[in-house]
This record gives sequence, C-alpha cells and structure tokens, in this order.
Amino acid sequence: MNDQEIEIINSSTRNEKIKIFFKSYLKIIITIFILILVIISIMFLYKDYAFKQKIKISDQFNNIVISYNDKNKSSTLDKLDSIILSKDSTYAPLSLYFILENNLLESQEKINQYFDIIINEIGLDEDLKNLNIYKKGLYNSNFQQEDQILNILNPILTKDNPWKSHALYLVAEYYYNKNEMQKSKEFYLKIINLETSNKEIKLKAQLRIQRDFSE
Repeated sequence: MNDQEIEIINSSTRNEKIKIFFKSYLKIIITIFILILVIISIMFLYKDYAFKQKIKISDQFNNIVISYNDKNKSSTLDKLDSIILSKDSTYAPLSLYFILENNLLESQEKINQYFDIIINEIGLDEDLKNLNIYKKGLYNSNFQQEDQILNILNPILTKDNPWKSHALYLVAEYYYNKNEMQKSKEFYLKIINLETSNKEIKLKAQLRIQRDFSE
C-alpha cells in the first residue's frame, strides 16, 4: 500500500469520525447554538430598553428644568426625587445638584441620603464617585462637626485622585474659618507638597500661607 492510498484511508476515517461525532452530539450542538442566539437577543433587547429608558429620563429631567418656577417647587422636588431613586448614572446626580442649587429641600438628612444613593448604589466611575464624595463634604461643611466631615471625605483624602487637593483645601478652609490655625496650616501645606494638586488650588494654598502664616 502506497502513501497515497494510506492518506485516502486516513481521510476517510477522519470524515467518518466527524460524522459520528455530529450524529452523537447534534442535539447538544443545536441546544448550545440556540442558547447563544437567545443570549445575544436578550443583550440587544436590554440595550434597546436601557437606551429608551435613558431617553425617557432625559426628557423628564429637561422638562422639569424648563418648567421650574417658584410656584411648583413641591411638585418639582417630587419629580426629581423619582429620578434620583431611578439611579440613573447621569440624571440622578444632576437632579440632586438642581435640588441643592435651587434650595428645594431643607432636610439635611434627606439630602445626605440622596448623596449616599449616588455614591454607593449607582456604580459611577471612580472620578465621578469621588466628585460626589467631595460635593457631599462641601455640603456638610456648613453644619457638621470636624470628625463627620473628615469621615465623609476620608475616601478621597487617603488616596491619590483628581479631587484630593480640593478635599484638602475644603478641610483647610474649614479649620481656618473656625480659627484653628495650626490645623489649617497643616492642610494647606499638604496641598502645596502634593505633586498632583490642582494648580489653582495649590496657588490658593500658597497665597494663604504667605498672607496668614508667614513669620
């Protein structure tokens, strides 16, 4: 038997094995194929649903902003509350900012609950999450005690991120306004010594040190 005949036999054997394999596992292969198609279909349907929901919430928010006036504060707050509770990554934070900018809610506890939803439950990317931690600290700096403010800002005070120098400056100003000058100076110096400090924030800290702490 020559090499060509051997190759023909081997090829025939391989083809026969393939036929046997497909006959044995045809149902499993079809089932897997159908499952893949179902999963792909669900993914497309979900993306389409999510997109339509985004458009719907966007329209709701824009209509709220356009129609807002002093006579509809209560209904505006209710609508913005609904958007925040929807946990949309774009319009939940924007709704809270609108509430704060227009003084629609006096309850500090409720506003902090909104911040906690945005920070902990929406799944924002790290920079946006840190921004909202900073905003929560900024909001609370007007009425909370030192340990509470530091606790709020701790996630961005203890690691390098774009909002760290802003948080340091907020704490420095907090101590400065309470006339705790030594603590204030320590935080201004932290800003100056931080390599990644925001340039504008660093300049403010340097000017404060030169003006109020120079000997």
